[in-house]
Amino acid sequence: MESVKKANQRLRNYPILLAKCSVAAAAYATCVTTDLNVTHKLCDQEFRQFQQCLQKAAREMKTVL
Repeated sequence: MESVKKANQRLRNYPILLAKCSVAAAAYATCVTTDLNVTHKLCDQEFRQFQQCLQKAAREMKTVL
């Protein structure tokens, strides 16, 4: 049951991680929602910035995604 507790803790950290990366998340969401015809890798740069922000925030919190 220890693995379940750890998983639950990671899930509780997600809102905190998302809040720390709200600017990058908003930029990615804006890119995706501006065009109804989203194509592959259209918002790749914004996604990478969002992903890097989440990874950095997770490292600072000493948790994993």
